[in-house]
Amino acid sequence: MANVLIHAADESITVTAQAARRLLEKGDGDAALLYLALLRHHGTVMPRSLAGELRWERTRIEAAEKTLRELALIAAPADTAPPEPADERPDYDRMDIADHLEKSAEFRILTAEVERKLGKKLTTPDIGVLLGLNDYLGLPADVIYLLVCHCAERVQRRYGPGRRPGMKQIEKEGYTWARMGIDTQAEAAAYLKKYAERQGALPQYMRVLQLGDRMPSASEEKYLAAWQEMGFGPEAVALAYDKTVLKCHELKWPYCNGILRRWHEAGLHTVEEIQSKDRPAPRQETKPAAMDDAWKYV
Repeated sequence: MANVLIHAADESITVTAQAARRLLEKGDGDAALLYLALLRHHGTVMPRSLAGELRWERTRIEAAEKTLRELALIAAPADTAPPEPADERPDYDRMDIADHLEKSAEFRILTAEVERKLGKKLTTPDIGVLLGLNDYLGLPADVIYLLVCHCAERVQRRYGPGRRPGMKQIEKEGYTWARMGIDTQAEAAAYLKKYAERQGALPQYMRVLQLGDRMPSASEEKYLAAWQEMGFGPEAVALAYDKTVLKCHELKWPYCNGILRRWHEAGLHTVEEIQSKDRPAPRQETKPAAMDDAWKYV
């Protein structure tokens, strides 16, 4: 009987008989495709990093990954959060980068697009950062590009047109996204929409804090972001500011933050809730001892 397979002059992928049997018995096409994609990359990438290559949503690739773990075809993941870049990211050399650029058209396109966005030729360490985000953290190429665009827009908004983020800034933000589980286009779009809404509200917070129309500093923005995350609007922050100035005679960010954290822990977030429930305990009036003695003789 003639061979029905077409053999291309390319590198072969070998599937063991045992793996093939398990996949066939399971009958899960997505798991089989993911397994082939992992073999193509020699098992050196995280399964989720292949979402862009396979054009799958996060839920689909997670389900296929779970099946492969159940079939004992891939190792169980380490139950830890992504480590800090400076301490744990693999050090990719020229050979690693050249190999990835040669084998992954998607990564080549990502590198070229990032160069256009940043307006510069990426160095080997720069490309190593992108490779770490893609290969080590498992962020798909399309998500990494959205991440780079986000960092570029943030730097231009703070420092003016023409300024560009450094690769270390991009890497740090990438680790933040990984910790938040942002690894699909849909999740990135939702995060960026929420971020834009919060950025648009910053001038209102600065005004109630009597800081004018200037942009907040990086440290100030962290406080404002935390207050927004807690659920405080500008009006509630204005109340905390008033209490802070009454006590400290000026804005003290840690003191103001302490007031808002206390309200947050008490479940008070709106002006109405704060004014109705956050009241000092009434003082108990006591009569002078001399007056008490006088009553004995009445």
